[in-house]
Amino acid sequence: MSNDFLYEMGYPGLTARLKRLNDLFVIQTRQFYQEFNIDIEPNWHMIFVLLEKKGKLAVTEIADFLQISHPGVIKLVKKMKKNGYLISEQDPNDSRKHLLSLSEKAIEKLPQLHHYWEAATEALEDMMDHNTKLLEELRIVEQHMIASDFKERIVQKLNDKN
Repeated sequence: MSNDFLYEMGYPGLTARLKRLNDLFVIQTRQFYQEFNIDIEPNWHMIFVLLEKKGKLAVTEIADFLQISHPGVIKLVKKMKKNGYLISEQDPNDSRKHLLSLSEKAIEKLPQLHHYWEAATEALEDMMDHNTKLLEELRIVEQHMIASDFKERIVQKLNDKN
């Protein structure tokens, strides 16, 4: 890490380091899926698990549960539907809303996918030396973001200096 400028930067390098880590996880998970002939994307995991647990959900509900943007969810589910992992049906209580659920293909592949995801979880636990401190620290940062977002905090710091 002695040649890692982002590490040297301290707090200002944090977002770039998080992005770099995310990119590495996504790229390496995608490589794993390709090597094992799994036709899914790394970021689909959360939707598989959520729909397995909750059953049928609307896009807005998925976005709320995962705390990601509505357009972000639409992009993910569109690809998952195209690959035959999701089905969509009109909500019987609200004709404007469509409910998403796992397809037969998805349900059939879930045992194999869970096997791979469990191995990935164990690998991640090993990488973190079975320490949950990073998870706890991320929760704290996320709670602070909810209380007052980053932009608001920057503006406040500027106002405090003036």
